[in-house]
Amino acid sequence: MKKIFKFILNTIPRPLLIRLSYVAKPILALLLKGNTFTDPIDGKNFRMFLPYGYGNQRNNVLSPSTLSLERHRLLWLYLQNETDFFTSKEKKKVLHFAPEQAFYKLFRNQKNLEYTTTDLLSPLADVKADICDLPFEDNQYDIILCNHVLEHIPNDSKAMQELYRVLKPGGMAILQIPQDLSRATTYADDLIVDQKERAKIFGQYDHVRIYGRDYFDKLRSIGFRVVEEDYTAKISAELVEKYCLAKGEIIPVCFK
Repeated sequence: MKKIFKFILNTIPRPLLIRLSYVAKPILALLLKGNTFTDPIDGKNFRMFLPYGYGNQRNNVLSPSTLSLERHRLLWLYLQNETDFFTSKEKKKVLHFAPEQAFYKLFRNQKNLEYTTTDLLSPLADVKADICDLPFEDNQYDIILCNHVLEHIPNDSKAMQELYRVLKPGGMAILQIPQDLSRATTYADDLIVDQKERAKIFGQYDHVRIYGRDYFDKLRSIGFRVVEEDYTAKISAELVEKYCLAKGEIIPVCFK
């Protein structure tokens, strides 16, 4: 079955795969029902998660029910257990870039959130916008979620400045990126234009860099106070495995 899923994920164009996933979710959830792994977003249990990834695919990472990946489940647990994102009695203004399927409807239905989505291309975006030139006033949002976006942006410094500008003083921005923590410095090379070569070096054909540990300091240089949150170290190894998390992944929690 794993070979079949790998073939499908590698051969079907990504936009079509996303559309098909809405139809396939109930079928996949039924076929893979079991007790080995749990998706903490909806609490459903499975005997396996699906493989996912460009090039070197990772096994047991894509949830059959929410279509969440490791980073989504980690963020959900952090928001649920370490913040008042779901429980605040005061309505919070949230700006969500490139909204993920795993979160979109759940966040939209949260009565304590004034929830706005934005992206340049996503059909789920309320506001079509360039992250480097946002159409929002200064100091507008209590919470910004911008996950696995900055690695696509050539001028990520300008994007970070815009995120900082529209965040309220005291507000929180979670700015997850794919990161190689074994690298001290971020690597980019604009001369690499071949898509296969870019995927090999940067992890995906449309990534423009691979971030190192200096990512956090770059955020600090913009003005953010950054907490490097290793949340998998705060929960048991059994839950890390059960939820199919990436042990050691750092959540960049940024404050203004």
